[in-house]
Amino acid sequence: MSFLIDPDVHYLNCAYMSPLAHAVEEAGRVGMARKQRPWTIRPEDFFVEVEDVKARFAEVLGAGRPEQVAVLPSVSYGMAIVARNLRLRPGQHIVVAGEQFPSNVHPWRRIAAQRGGEVRTVTVPDVAEGRGAAWNEALLAAIDERTALLALGHVHWADGTRFDLPRLAARAREVGALVVVDGTQSVGALAFPFDEVQPDAVVCAAYKWLLGPYGLAFGWFGEALQDGEPLEETWCGRRGSEDFSGLVHYTDEYGPGSARFDVGQRSNFITLPMAIEALRLVTAWGPARIQAHAASLWAPIVEPLRYAGYGVEDPAWRGEHLVGLRPPAGTDMSAIASRLAAARVHVSMRGTAIRVSPHVYNTPEDMQALTAALTGR
Repeated sequence: MSFLIDPDVHYLNCAYMSPLAHAVEEAGRVGMARKQRPWTIRPEDFFVEVEDVKARFAEVLGAGRPEQVAVLPSVSYGMAIVARNLRLRPGQHIVVAGEQFPSNVHPWRRIAAQRGGEVRTVTVPDVAEGRGAAWNEALLAAIDERTALLALGHVHWADGTRFDLPRLAARAREVGALVVVDGTQSVGALAFPFDEVQPDAVVCAAYKWLLGPYGLAFGWFGEALQDGEPLEETWCGRRGSEDFSGLVHYTDEYGPGSARFDVGQRSNFITLPMAIEALRLVTAWGPARIQAHAASLWAPIVEPLRYAGYGVEDPAWRGEHLVGLRPPAGTDMSAIASRLAAARVHVSMRGTAIRVSPHVYNTPEDMQALTAALTGR
């Protein structure tokens, strides 16, 4: 097993934070050892790992253009880049899903307030059946000629509802709106339909499904943003920055692609090697294998959970890696939380959903423990 998880712990919470694989931990230790001996770190080392990690993230994303990847400290940083360069006019709006993660809401609220725009929030329809399909239709209907931006996840972070990004993005392009995706809860575990979506930006935190360290994220920025204004004016974002002896020959010309959007001190000699090793693992497993394994874990327990009164989204509108279970009306959630804790079953309570997020390290025994805790049987 690549992960250090106690045998009696049922960790079904990768959407909260992934465990570190042994290889990723070791890469961090090697990086710390390098920093103990800074004379071994060469000027070229400030760039080699940056280019490596960008190429690996582009491969996982299916983008194929690593020069358009930026190394970021967080999703909110990447969304702030988009907000700074969004041409939002008075009367236009930004479409988001209800109860979307705050990092993909707050930037739009600020820019809308500053420029006389609006954030159009599409809440989940109150229906017992066909919930995912109805939510997607409502989002589609919300996009019109006044839409400046569609900002979504591939799956909803709280309950795993899957959004039909190709269809929604196509409608956004029809009206001239930008498409920005927070891929934090999907990229790495669920295949991203990059060519069909044609996004203007995709931003992902590294510490969940990309299996990397905290404090690191990646952003892919499309042509509409390539000449944009960065949040910082970094030395490493400038053309010719590889030549340390020439850094005082200041230039206003940025490096190629999304280099301008890289965070300052992007060349972290501890976290970047960890991310590179983590992306190696993600690529080796592949989202198809991860989804198939997660589906095999769900198969025996979905009907028993439904019989016990839990709502489970239809397979067409969920990713198998992140599923929100909706308890029966009147359920004592504190009692469920206590039973889960006693059984050492780790999941997340998000809104009205119990968020369950298995990965390759999970087993049928984990799902059995989950079912027993939820049903009290």
